[in-house]
Amino acid sequence: MTSRRDFSRASLAALGAAALGSWRPLPAPFADARVNGARLNAHLKELSKFGANPQGGVSRTAYSEFDKQGREYVTGLLRAAKLEVRVDTAGNIFGRRAGSNPALKPIWFGSHIDSVPEGGNYDGTVGSLSSIEVAQSLAEQNITTKHPFEVVIFQNEEGGTVGSRALLGEVKPSDLALVARSGKTIGDGIAFIGGTVARLAESRRAKGDIAAYIELHIEQGGTLEKEKKNIGVVEGIVGIGWWDVTIEGFSNHAGTTAMNERRDSMLAFARFADMVNRVVTSEPGRQVGTVGRVQAFPGAPNVIPGRVLCSLELRDLDNAKIARLYDRVRAEAAKIGQATGTTFSYKSTHASASALTDPRLQKVIEAKAKEMGLSTRYLPSGAGHDAQHMAMLCPSAMIFVPSAKGISHAPTEYSSPEDIVNGANVLMQTVLTIDATM
Repeated sequence: MTSRRDFSRASLAALGAAALGSWRPLPAPFADARVNGARLNAHLKELSKFGANPQGGVSRTAYSEFDKQGREYVTGLLRAAKLEVRVDTAGNIFGRRAGSNPALKPIWFGSHIDSVPEGGNYDGTVGSLSSIEVAQSLAEQNITTKHPFEVVIFQNEEGGTVGSRALLGEVKPSDLALVARSGKTIGDGIAFIGGTVARLAESRRAKGDIAAYIELHIEQGGTLEKEKKNIGVVEGIVGIGWWDVTIEGFSNHAGTTAMNERRDSMLAFARFADMVNRVVTSEPGRQVGTVGRVQAFPGAPNVIPGRVLCSLELRDLDNAKIARLYDRVRAEAAKIGQATGTTFSYKSTHASASALTDPRLQKVIEAKAKEMGLSTRYLPSGAGHDAQHMAMLCPSAMIFVPSAKGISHAPTEYSSPEDIVNGANVLMQTVLTIDATM
């Protein structure tokens, strides 16, 4: 007997098939197409040398010299894959191959290569180099797609998905003045990597310009490994809000100011950090909140801190929930201010809306993985990705591969060579299926 859940899934699959055509195995040579796994993993090892740190990971922050070197290496790989390479005015790198039908819209796939400080060797790079490997393997196997396709390497994903937001026209003059982790402003950084800030608007794309976008990525969590699943089918990508929070008190002598006469901004901060945790965990769901950076001024052991700067980050798949939690945090912080004689002010530094991935593409990824004998698991992405901005322009989806112990943004980040090759092959088959059916 068919369960209600199985019936619902079968019904959704039928709807997706109606929209994308048949999911029957592709004819040869398409169905037999696979990547060169040894070459892919060798390229990953080579890229890890640019910005390698003593901890075993990489510090290849956007707009740094190591980022520039990594981009030069990747550009060489794109050319070796027989792609036409260009850099748009936002600094994103594209490798394009024409299709047999020039009237069709291009299929995009890719990721990023910049890292967080003291990050790992897999975040972003697995998707980027797998996409290049797919393109090179298709060329070597003499497979021509109907659609043109473009491998895209987005710039500064880790600093607020700057490259993909530029495609939506969401990078404002105020954003260009922000200082990235490299020490350069975003505007100077774009120029440093070959973009043209004065013509930034030329990078903008209209909805309908692109047939579909697929991004392969490491999970950055432990679900797939714990459940022994090979491939994650991403249901959606969380929205993210970042704020700089300033707490103003009054600096005074730490030895001569009585405890009940202090306006201690550090005390207010301590209560603020605890309150954020309490507010975020006060309702059910997968939402998260983080206070990850703090700096006290003047920063002397014998002076009561008169000012504290800290960060606030909120994430969830529900944009309305992020807004609601932010309002609650501000209301609770005002009470802390009254109790401590301090004031709180907020500056939004980044906001990305959550994005659900395309249900039709989800089903294609699932079907292609299962055809290759790989197990699958539907799950949300708790991290932000360029795909969430691409979802505003075209049908978009993500493929996850397992992350060992759920570790990411750290030197010990690791995905096995086998899992990486599995993900690249699912990416290849997904792109070929989209090409045949859209």
